[in-house]
Amino acid sequence: MTTDPRDAPTETATTGLDQQQFLSILSREEALQRFEAALFPRPLPRETVALADALGRVSAIDILSPIDVPPFDRANVDGFALRAADVAASGQGRPVRLSLNAETLACGVAPTLPVAPGTATPIATGGVVPRGADAVVMVEHTEPAGDGGVEIRRPAAPGQFVSHAGSDMAAGELLLRAGTVMGSREIGMLAACGIAEIPVTRRVRVAVLSTGDELVQPGEPLKPASVYDTNGAIVAAAISENGGDVARLGAFPDDEAGLEAVLRAALADSDMVVLSGGTSKGAGDVSHRIIDRLGAPGIVAHGVALKPGKPLCLAVCDGKPVVILPGFPTSAMFTFHDMVAPVLRRMGGLPPRTETQVTARVPLRIASELGRTEFAMVSLVQGEGELIAYPTGKGSGAITSFTQADGFLRIEALADHLPAGTEASVTLFTPSLRIPDLVIIGSHCTGLDRVLAPLADEGRAVRTLAVGSLGGLAAAKRGECDLAPIHLFDPRSDSYNEPFLTEGLELVPGWRRMQGIVFRESDPRFAGRSADDAVAAALADPDCLMVNRNQGAGTRILIDRLLGTARPDGYWNQPKSHNAVAAAVVQGRADWGVTIAPVAKAAGLGFLPLAEESYDFALVTARRDRPAVQAF
Repeated sequence: MTTDPRDAPTETATTGLDQQQFLSILSREEALQRFEAALFPRPLPRETVALADALGRVSAIDILSPIDVPPFDRANVDGFALRAADVAASGQGRPVRLSLNAETLACGVAPTLPVAPGTATPIATGGVVPRGADAVVMVEHTEPAGDGGVEIRRPAAPGQFVSHAGSDMAAGELLLRAGTVMGSREIGMLAACGIAEIPVTRRVRVAVLSTGDELVQPGEPLKPASVYDTNGAIVAAAISENGGDVARLGAFPDDEAGLEAVLRAALADSDMVVLSGGTSKGAGDVSHRIIDRLGAPGIVAHGVALKPGKPLCLAVCDGKPVVILPGFPTSAMFTFHDMVAPVLRRMGGLPPRTETQVTARVPLRIASELGRTEFAMVSLVQGEGELIAYPTGKGSGAITSFTQADGFLRIEALADHLPAGTEASVTLFTPSLRIPDLVIIGSHCTGLDRVLAPLADEGRAVRTLAVGSLGGLAAAKRGECDLAPIHLFDPRSDSYNEPFLTEGLELVPGWRRMQGIVFRESDPRFAGRSADDAVAAALADPDCLMVNRNQGAGTRILIDRLLGTARPDGYWNQPKSHNAVAAAVVQGRADWGVTIAPVAKAAGLGFLPLAEESYDFALVTARRDRPAVQAF
């Protein structure tokens, strides 16, 4: 059964801020099939470029050698050109004397004298082998023999140290097939044949624009409720990585008439248009409504069973692809690389990307949404004889997820989770993988960055994963890291960290740091009070909103001891870092939280000390003697 690419998801009318639902979600495979069916086959446009500009380009035709390479019989060593038959009987103790011809053949010198029987001509590496000679003897195997003579002390076989004309490439021989990507080796081969310019597939011209009233360009002041246009930069770079020629048009507000004019102009000037944002089916999302007016067949898929990336919109307008990527960076990048890059590369004549994959064990259960193909980013560390893949995703809006991950794994649509302990195939973001020299998993502290800086300066690869003190201890017990930073208080022994160690772990003392309550300095519920009084005032005020920390964090244990059974408003707001707590208070999304003194100071917040704690490291004893551990 064939699918009509004009079939589009069914929509219902919407008013105000009502959110339309995706009523016709396509599988990843069907969406890609519809997209490609509406685009291919198609001719590949050509252009001719100078050889100096051909790096990375794709040859548009088969290229044949116009000459023989080398163009003459060429000496491969410094020595003497001669007839092999003349020296067949030579050897140590029985040299053969030959008369020297009255010319020396340096590179670029054409011979004028033939090599007659009983004669030899001095020749340099790369020199033209003269008529009559069929071999070259290295100068190291000869001795001078008075005026006009040379003694040959070894026999020579015909063709010895001679590259014959056309032995590398013969005139008319196929050098490169159409579709070959030009690298330095290919360019060198073409240069050897004297080829100065070549026909190549023209790069796909791609217009990139972002949509959204909230977008601000990097370098401009960030206004309230605004964010920087991340997608414009990262999508443009990804298009260039896949051979496209990018025109960045900037960011545009969600004004339907204005955006339609921009899109029509972009489509006229480009081979492909890529937008981000405005692809969901809400009242403020106008991009998909415009796209269906730009040409046939229009939208071929709107809503794909991917996570992240469900709102992806694929269209073809009068033969040109138009793509609306989701607005969140991670969603945009996964959908681009999975669904758009293959089409872009095919349009530019480039071969499919050959992704490098490794097998790794996933130590933690990863939940997934049944019915959607899900991508999970992971960081790789070396375990006991195997690679360990730690999930590192921070959500579809987190751009740092890509920089902190080594690759991603795929959870198929029919699974609702990936079990802990699964052996999974991880697709690497880059072809090469460097396993870190030092792996630290556990609680994060700003001081840790300062401690690790000298190790990075020494060229050591260090990986830190912030999963909380308890998560770090679990990883250390499983042998998945070298060190686990912890700050866990044991009320029974009235001490930090040591009581939580088990067999195979030992304590490396770190430093002391002060945990305390942070608040905006003008807040009378906290300013000038003790920590106990401040907490009492906060709990007594139903409008006082807290920000908590994630379960497993040492700070969360401290907070729960502080609150007892109380669960004030904001308790379930659980960010994973000290900086996130401070940001929530600074921005007024919360009135108080618990973090460390250096973070409070940097954020300009008031600070009420709660407890000086020990930030120490659980060392996996079996890894103590590793050079990077000793350096730490």
